[in-house]
Amino acid sequence: MKIFSEELVEEAARINHVTDLSHATIGETLLVAQYLEQKTGIPFIRMDQGSPGLPINHFGVEAEKRALDSGIGSQYPAAAGIKELKDAASEFVRAFINIDISSRACIPTVGSVAGSFGSFIACCQRDQAKDKVLFIDPGFPIQKSQLRILGIAWKEFDIYAWRGEALRRKLEDELKDGDIAAIIYSNPNNPAWISLEEEELAIIGELATKYDVIVMEDLAYFAMDNRRDLSHPYEAPYIRTVARYTDNYILMLSASKIFSYAGQRIALVCVSDKLFDRYFPALAERYHDSGVFGPTLIASILYMITSGCTATTQYAYAEMLRLSCEGKINFVEDTREYAIRAQRMKKIFCDNGFQITYPRDVNEAIGDGFFFSLSYPGMTGSELVRELIHYGVSSINLDTTGSHQQGVRACTSRMREELYPILDTRMKQFHSDHKTS
Repeated sequence: MKIFSEELVEEAARINHVTDLSHATIGETLLVAQYLEQKTGIPFIRMDQGSPGLPINHFGVEAEKRALDSGIGSQYPAAAGIKELKDAASEFVRAFINIDISSRACIPTVGSVAGSFGSFIACCQRDQAKDKVLFIDPGFPIQKSQLRILGIAWKEFDIYAWRGEALRRKLEDELKDGDIAAIIYSNPNNPAWISLEEEELAIIGELATKYDVIVMEDLAYFAMDNRRDLSHPYEAPYIRTVARYTDNYILMLSASKIFSYAGQRIALVCVSDKLFDRYFPALAERYHDSGVFGPTLIASILYMITSGCTATTQYAYAEMLRLSCEGKINFVEDTREYAIRAQRMKKIFCDNGFQITYPRDVNEAIGDGFFFSLSYPGMTGSELVRELIHYGVSSINLDTTGSHQQGVRACTSRMREELYPILDTRMKQFHSDHKTS
């Protein structure tokens, strides 16, 4: 028996101007869930929005307070970022990725959303023949929304059938026309939590160099692949990255998830030094500046979007990165709670007829973490996302992320201890109401 009637769900959608629940955005799904919860008092299992669900890192808070008390709030921050953050970022990349990027090429941005927005512009304007972005999907829907705003075309493919060496054939086919300016993906992946393996990253890096494509690697869920202990600075194993295999890369590192610092909107784009110093005539002609990639990205693009990042928040991020390198903050252990939640949630769903949509990487089962994907036999993703709402569970359709698989994305961040028995009861009822053969 459904918790919320068809009439009530339709009312929630109508009041919030949601025209199609089956393909609702994250924000639209959130509004419907909030409406139903507030109207009835019945708690929702919120698996829609990937907002951090852990306490904010107090070292960052204290550093930001000290910075504000020092009086720096009266001055505009430098467009390239404060020295303390740039130096800490360079050291953090060395400590946890084992890659050398100079501090000048580590640029603070107002969250990774601003970082990707500016990077898309720079990548797609550097060469008039390269005017498209290639998404290795499933991925973060907002990044395609950014391209709609910018009027930039894109190509996409679901990596589900193209793991391992098969990825080479697919990428060659997508890149052979020479019109791709950038490749973008997240690793670990939002929404499926798959992780690209070394073999795949080597393929991407090799072909990025061959076809002069810039790889935008979104590391929002930094070191959250819990299958390996990535918590020790300056010690193997290190974070997997395409940066080992090409000089054409931009790494995006956000404070939102690893330090639960989402509300302060701070991230970094770390550009390879060789790309940072590359001269592009098309950039020089457009912006009447040096035409060098890094300075153009900073002064002629990012500054026009946000006028720099809040100075006090930069000091907070710098402190958290510095203490992580010194081993005084173990952000990997702090975020392990998401993996514990994923294990418990997956068991409840799988005990009640659900399946993990993207169950494996190339050589092993996917890990547990911030996201996972769910399918139910005999149901499309559109049907499943609508049905789950009637049982008080909000999610998003995988097809909104570029996936060709039938299922939904589940986020662990808002799960609380008291909700596990509620989820279990509701999914038992769901399974009873939707018998599978």
